[in-house]
Amino acid sequence: MIFDRLKRFSIVLEGAERDGPAAFSPGQAVSGRVVLELAAAARLGALRLRAMGAARVHWTESRSAGSSTAYTQSYSDQVEFLNHRDTLLAPPDNGESTVLQAGRHEFPFTFQLPETLVTSFEGKHGSVRYWVKAKLHRPWATVKKAKREFTVIEPIDINTPALLAPQAGAKEKLARAWYCNRGQVSVTAKIDRKGYTPGEVIPIFAEIDNCTSRAVVPKAAIIQTQTFVARGTKKQKRSVVTSITGDSIPAGKREVWHGRALKIPPVGPSILQCRILQVEYSLKVCVDIPGTSKLLLELPLVIGTIPLHPFGSRTSSVSSQYSVNLDWLSTILEQPEAPPEYSAVVSSPEAEQSLAPPCRSELGDILEGPFFAYIQEFRLRPPPLYSEVDPNPPSDSIRPRCMTC
Repeated sequence: MIFDRLKRFSIVLEGAERDGPAAFSPGQAVSGRVVLELAAAARLGALRLRAMGAARVHWTESRSAGSSTAYTQSYSDQVEFLNHRDTLLAPPDNGESTVLQAGRHEFPFTFQLPETLVTSFEGKHGSVRYWVKAKLHRPWATVKKAKREFTVIEPIDINTPALLAPQAGAKEKLARAWYCNRGQVSVTAKIDRKGYTPGEVIPIFAEIDNCTSRAVVPKAAIIQTQTFVARGTKKQKRSVVTSITGDSIPAGKREVWHGRALKIPPVGPSILQCRILQVEYSLKVCVDIPGTSKLLLELPLVIGTIPLHPFGSRTSSVSSQYSVNLDWLSTILEQPEAPPEYSAVVSSPEAEQSLAPPCRSELGDILEGPFFAYIQEFRLRPPPLYSEVDPNPPSDSIRPRCMTC
């Protein structure tokens, strides 16, 4: 039987290491080959290829219809981004099967990705996945299948006016205990811009006034919010990406942060253009006030893939010359220190929504799979050397022009 003669049936994508992830950008051509190894001559039908990409969301909620009646409501939706079909080996026109001799046979393929695609993602209630599947049809035998997944990274250039704009805000809160006013706490915070890339350090400029009778503790954290939408209903999951804790501020004192550093760990970029799945980030500066809820100030963030140009803003034509660096996909990064619980940096009403960050055991293979986008740290290129010597001095053979002629 052909099943015994088939030694290998797999898909190899160009630009990917053995069993490693392959990454592409929207609009890029995906090339590869289907490898077929036979131990002996065999008859084959057709070999067909299909490339797919889609976002899917799904979750269930338990609802009560009375004191003793309960049911489970299911929510799901799907958006298709890619659907390409190709026939790599067609049967002869006479309807007979094709005979291949023993040995290794390769069937190359190439297809173009659409110009607009969503970044690959894996979440608790949804995902964005891309894959290539090959089917080998054989006479009097079951269809043999091979599948290979790949990653797509949507380029997000932070060198745009919207993402280079500074972000600032202010909040204040009265500290009360047993209906007694214990004073007011206020916080003002600012960051240089809205867009950052993983590996960068966010300098936080903040001023915290503690006019209460007790000491307070300021904190700052980057929060990731995953939003899933299905049938007009939203499901959110929030987690702490990283955080820092400031020094305790005594009663009646003021604390000033002159660019307190908060480094962004390897995280996936923002997903903002998908109808059913979004990944958003924010910088939250909170003040832990004993005896009352936290004072919380939130500033929006966008995690991009194209880092900041060393000389500031660029035009769109210049930024288009830069591509996303995907070398990081060939390595596995060390896991950073586990962040604190989400309830430690948000107010009590938000903490009641069971929005604790996912633990290592919950994520498991997700962080190591090809779908979760990691970005490596970048290095800014040094500026060109400055010189006051004219590199193209005028020639002595040229007669100076008379300005009165």
